[in-house]
Amino acid sequence: MTDLLAFLADPWTLPFMRRAFTVAATVGLVCGVVGVYVVLRGMAFIGDAVAHSAFPGVALAYAFEGNLLIGGAAAGVTTAVLIAFVSQNRRLKEDTVIGVFFAFAFGLGIVLVSTRDSWTTDLSSFLFGQVLAVDDADLLRVAVTGAVLVAVVLALRKEFVAVSLDRETARASGLPVLSLDLTLYVVVTATIVMSLEAVGNILVLALLITPAATARLLTERLWAMTALAALFGCAGSLAGLYVSYAYDLAAGGSVVVVLTALFALVWLLAPRHGLVAKLRTP
Repeated sequence: MTDLLAFLADPWTLPFMRRAFTVAATVGLVCGVVGVYVVLRGMAFIGDAVAHSAFPGVALAYAFEGNLLIGGAAAGVTTAVLIAFVSQNRRLKEDTVIGVFFAFAFGLGIVLVSTRDSWTTDLSSFLFGQVLAVDDADLLRVAVTGAVLVAVVLALRKEFVAVSLDRETARASGLPVLSLDLTLYVVVTATIVMSLEAVGNILVLALLITPAATARLLTERLWAMTALAALFGCAGSLAGLYVSYAYDLAAGGSVVVVLTALFALVWLLAPRHGLVAKLRTP
């Protein structure tokens, strides 16, 4: 017991680990809450698209020695808004439109990066995350951004669910479907950009989707799913950092592996929807 307490307490003696734990817990919580509506909407693909569409903005900012996160946010929001507008044409399915812009944005990013002779640590940290290097300014940015995003999602939760379940009925009932689409896309984009510091561009989709998907296996109720997703995202991020600290592994990858392991455990053992429960059902 003493060894366990020492293991849990040791990382907190290091200032950079305290900042990393705080950022990871906050990002995990916010991704869990926002991810609920991404999962309900079946928008996993847009999460991937927005994450990769931020790449050309980051590459452009890198080329002109600008702020990488601001560049990524600008490119991600622009892509999200374009997807929302173009996907209003019902001749094209939403995932088709996402695929078009996803491929274009990532290709543009590759072209922009190819114009540079070398990659730097800053650009690599955008791709793979660098949660152990966050400073106090990053803490404040993540906390404020996260609070705003959670407040927006909770304030519009009923409208988001209505549009997710039946867009035509929502439109017929007078809901501003396009405005809600734009809002949700921008919220998802902001959440992804906020999370880049923790897990990076390549792994951010797991933080957005996996906690919510895990919660979906355990409950049908929106509030319960939101609370569980936030709990899983927060706890999984902290546990991943502990694994990273104990075994000297990449922090972002460790977080994703822990979250996926939790998903696999719930998928097997969930009381109603788990594999074991279904096999026991006559």
